[in-house]
Amino acid sequence: MVISVLNQLCKVIPTWKLIPTQDIIEAAFRDPNVRIEIRANPYCYKGRPRLKTGNELLAVSMDLEKRLNEVKLPFIVAHGEADIVTDPAVSKLLYETATSTDKTLKLYPGLWHSLTYGELPENLDVVFSDIIDWLDEKVALGNGRLERELKQANDDDIVFKPVAAS
Repeated sequence: MVISVLNQLCKVIPTWKLIPTQDIIEAAFRDPNVRIEIRANPYCYKGRPRLKTGNELLAVSMDLEKRLNEVKLPFIVAHGEADIVTDPAVSKLLYETATSTDKTLKLYPGLWHSLTYGELPENLDVVFSDIIDWLDEKVALGNGRLERELKQANDDDIVFKPVAAS
């Protein structure tokens, strides 16, 4: 019912700023200096979402949530448990539902939405360290796998011919 009404309203008033939201900058960025920087950035949209934008975000979110089981590639999810912009429960759901056999969930107690820019410096160090460690692990595993694959391909190309006796 609500979705149907939203879809109809979007046909008539798509650009109206009707979505009731909190100040996203205040909610996403813990570091007050980053908030000042974001507010001063002329390219950063600071208004409330337009009706059509909110409706599209809702539709995409609902579709993605239905398809979490299709995620098969390796991934890491990092989420602040004090995030009030996006629900950490969705990150947990992705981790639990994805069919990937190589998945990592990092939840950070007390951290906010913007984990890689906007958190306090000591928190940024922890988050980036976890991400870099995860990437290093993937590179190490990938290099070992690549070496085995290249060796096998090379061995398959080598044809041993008996040397004729003279």
